[in-house]
Amino acid sequence: MEDEVDGLVEGWRQAMPGVDTSPLEVLSRVTRLARHLDRQRSIVFARHDLETWTFDVLSALRRAHAPHQLSPGQLVAQTLVTSGTMTNRIDHLEQRGLVRRRPDPADARSVRVELTAAGRRRVDGALQDLVQREDAILGALDTTERATLAGLLRRVVAPFDA
Repeated sequence: MEDEVDGLVEGWRQAMPGVDTSPLEVLSRVTRLARHLDRQRSIVFARHDLETWTFDVLSALRRAHAPHQLSPGQLVAQTLVTSGTMTNRIDHLEQRGLVRRRPDPADARSVRVELTAAGRRRVDGALQDLVQREDAILGALDTTERATLAGLLRRVVAPFDA
C-alpha cells in the first residue's frame, strides 16, 4: 500500500540523494493525518452546533468533577489560549446558554465557569460522535497496533508537553 507521502519522499530522495529524508516518512504522515482529523472533527462538531474551540472549553468543564466548574485561569491552562481570548470564549458560550459564571465560594473576587445542562448535553453528544468517527479512522489497526501507535506518539509528543 502506498500513499502520497511515499511519492513525496521518493521525489526528495531523487532530488537530494545525500539528505536523510526518513523523518518525512513519519512526520509528513502525522501532518497529513492532523489535517484529515481537523476536517473530520469540524464536521462532527458542526452536527452539534459547535466549533473546535467551543468543544475544547466545554470538554474541559465536562471532565472537571461535578459541578463541572473551573476558573477562567484553569481553562486558559487547559486550552492554551490567552486570558483575553478565554474571556471572549466564555462570553460567547454564556450567551449561548452553554456555560454560566458563578461567584467563587472560596474567593469573592473570582468567578468559576460552570457547564450548564445544555452545555453538558451538547458536549456529551459531540464526544460520542467524535469517538465513533475516530474509531472508524483507526479501523485498519487492531487493539494491539493502536496501543503501540499511541505509545510511540506519546514518546514523541511528551517532551513538547513538559
